[in-house]
Amino acid sequence: MFPLDSDSRSLHISGGQGGPGGPAHLQGGTGGVGEGPIVHITTSQLIAHNLQATVATDHALQLQNVQTSQIASHCPPPSRIFCGRRDILDKMHHFFSDTGSQHIYVLYGLGGAGKTQIALKFMNDSSSRFSDIFFIDTSTIATIETGLKNIAILKNFGDAPLDGLLWLTSKVEEWLIFFDNADDPSINLNDYIPQCNRGNIIITSRNPGMCVYAGSNSLVSDMEEEDAVTLLLKSALQKATNRTEEIAAEIVKSLHYLPLAIVQAGAFISKSRNLDGYLALYTKNQSQLLSEKPTQSHDRYAWTVYTTWQMSFERLTSRAAMFLHHCAFLHYNGISEEIFSFASKYQFPSNGPSEEELQEPLGFLSHFVGPSGEWDTLQFLDATNEIQSYSLISFDAEKKLFSIHPLVHAWSQATVQDPKRYLSTMGSILGMAISEHPEWDVQLTSLLLCPHIELTIQMDAEVASVFRFQYALIFEEGGKYKQAEKLLEEVLEEQKQVLGDNHPDTLRTMSNLGTSYSALGKHEKAKELKGLVLEKQTHLLGDNHPDTLRTMGNLASSYLDLGNHQEAKELYGAVLEKRKQILGEDHPNTLRTMGNLASSYSHLGEHQKAKELQGTVLEKRKQVLGENHPDTLHTMANLATSYSDVGEHRKAKKIEIIVLEKQTWLLGANHPDTLHTMGNLASSYSKLGKHQKSKELKVIVLEKQTQVLGKNHPDTLRTMGNLANSYSAVGEHQKAKELEVIVLDKQKQVLGDNHPDTLRTMGNLANSYSALGEHQKAKELEDVVLEKRKQVLGENHPDTLLTMGNLANSYSNLGEHQRAKELEVMVLEKRKQVLGDSHPDTLHTMGNLAHTYSALGEYQRAKELRVFVLEKRKQVLGDNHPGTLEIEELLGTM
Repeated sequence: MFPLDSDSRSLHISGGQGGPGGPAHLQGGTGGVGEGPIVHITTSQLIAHNLQATVATDHALQLQNVQTSQIASHCPPPSRIFCGRRDILDKMHHFFSDTGSQHIYVLYGLGGAGKTQIALKFMNDSSSRFSDIFFIDTSTIATIETGLKNIAILKNFGDAPLDGLLWLTSKVEEWLIFFDNADDPSINLNDYIPQCNRGNIIITSRNPGMCVYAGSNSLVSDMEEEDAVTLLLKSALQKATNRTEEIAAEIVKSLHYLPLAIVQAGAFISKSRNLDGYLALYTKNQSQLLSEKPTQSHDRYAWTVYTTWQMSFERLTSRAAMFLHHCAFLHYNGISEEIFSFASKYQFPSNGPSEEELQEPLGFLSHFVGPSGEWDTLQFLDATNEIQSYSLISFDAEKKLFSIHPLVHAWSQATVQDPKRYLSTMGSILGMAISEHPEWDVQLTSLLLCPHIELTIQMDAEVASVFRFQYALIFEEGGKYKQAEKLLEEVLEEQKQVLGDNHPDTLRTMSNLGTSYSALGKHEKAKELKGLVLEKQTHLLGDNHPDTLRTMGNLASSYLDLGNHQEAKELYGAVLEKRKQILGEDHPNTLRTMGNLASSYSHLGEHQKAKELQGTVLEKRKQVLGENHPDTLHTMANLATSYSDVGEHRKAKKIEIIVLEKQTWLLGANHPDTLHTMGNLASSYSKLGKHQKSKELKVIVLEKQTQVLGKNHPDTLRTMGNLANSYSAVGEHQKAKELEVIVLDKQKQVLGDNHPDTLRTMGNLANSYSALGEHQKAKELEDVVLEKRKQVLGENHPDTLLTMGNLANSYSNLGEHQRAKELEVMVLEKRKQVLGDSHPDTLHTMGNLAHTYSALGEYQRAKELRVFVLEKRKQVLGDNHPGTLEIEELLGTM
């Protein structure tokens, strides 16, 4: 201890007196005196000395703190291989161009999408616009507070987080804070945002909820293909050539254009130097490649694609995590709450699995139902909102559908234990959901569920046969007839073995299989199967059972497909009466039968009757189902056909354009119903004289129908025949003839010699012979067609009259004008009775008769008839229709 003198305030430090010298020795003298000097230091001197040392130390520490805060607050530059994102960057530059108020911009999206890199690129390009730029790691409260503390130290404004906030709020300068990785939804970021009307803030987050702070925001998702290709080649150290760009395009497509995945792939390729072989390697080793962190990196991002998502997943509650893992066994798009809510209402019919057999799906659904067993939307939203907060799932508010990024989807599948159990659970939930949907709403359901069911079948899920039957119904309504046929044939074999040939479930499956055969153009096979089922159902269930009536309607459709229009009409009439009595006039099934009956009227040439009935059905369907229901749109398309049949082509075209737009949006561009409407619209263009436009549309329809239905499907062959008509209309008669020969040969094989479609093609081929000058050949073929059409359709059917008119043309071309005249007079009278004076076909016959009058020298008669035709065509077709212009030209030469 050093004693302190309280009076003098001085501190005496004295050296003690030395001890005596050592004893003398023979060889040495005596020891010296051991007394040292006395040192005297005052307290003030010591304090001054200590203060000087303290100041020096504090200065060094402060300098060190400032340097540390500068490092901590420093924003690194963007990756050296950054590219693209021009749309987002332009939006950010525009947003921050204004001054005078606080601007907050949020970049949100899936981990690995490149949010941080976009922010860094913006700040790098705009650094001169901001007085200060501060980086704050926002992943935890501790890192946020450290970031704010660093601002205070850097600006010599204190050393606490609050000091940093105070400095920001007190400064008028255009500072910018970059809150990076604001991913934790439990952190209230508002506590750390300077509460003032100045400054600029950029927030990056996986949580879309951060947009509540934003004056503007951008969802950061997948890259554009061109930018993605550039990024891959840069990171892979590959030169951009046509060949490497083509290979890279395939790779980035398989990576779904996710930036982090692309950079990882590039890093791997840069080591292996094998761009060509990466895709095959990735296909077999996706999980491993997306989990590996490259040794060399272009930026400071510490995680791989899969670890990025695993970190988010681990923050989820058990219920949310369970939901996400189960959704990995649905298709990654089009996940709806309805799938689960309808499944929760499953009634356990006697022919389905028991509660014990559905223990797993029921256990899953129990997390989202209330105590009374009712579906609880709030619990469902709690789980999905939690997953959304990490962008592991996204929600389309307009369509009310969830989706998962394809790579997240694959990662979730890869990380789940016992995937077969999850797959079986979701397969059963899909079957349960379909079972509870109303029958009349199945087509709308199919649009949503088809992709999920395809995945379930592709992954070979173990589900009950009753659910696979439900899957087949969805495939039928979704236009996926081949998949429906395969599934129904499998289910039918199981049911025959387990239930027997005559069980109601077996018969129902047989009936639906017959419908699939019809849709695939196997009309004779369909008719035989439906006839057999109807006989058994009538005996076992009775005439009025819903299954019996359904099969009767299906059998009537087969008659229609086979050209037996009268039989179809009679059977539809019988079904309609029964359905009216049992279900009522406005039931969707009753309306469907009314629409089918109207179609049979149309095929029988009773176009006005068909038009009136279709109009009635349309009004009722609008009331019962709504204007955009697939059945309503189907009726609108049929009504348009009826307008066309009675010669109101412009009205038909107008309706078809509306229907096509709605069907494309609702059903998809490749659905059979959509393609059917496209084909009808093309025909309307042709009838209105827009032959080139008609031809172009028919080419599109033919290409799509060949892919969807097959090249030998009756609908595909019909479109081929219609395309041949367009070739004729634009003068390509040889091309038309060649195509018609092919179509005719196939239709004879598929439909038979006497089917209306086959006879139509024969008549068109005769027209092509005539246009090519082969008049005798045309006449012979038209004789055959006329006889067959009289037998099949009757003498007054519009198609029969069309053939009679064409035969008269052949007589005229062969110089037999008197014979042509007699036949044309007969056709004209019949067409007036059947179609009316103003129908385009009636006017066409008048024009032909006028031509024959001229050939016979009856010029005045010809002129009078042409004047009449000209006036009518102007009213019906318009002044610029080719038929109108043709008559004007003929009158001008008389």
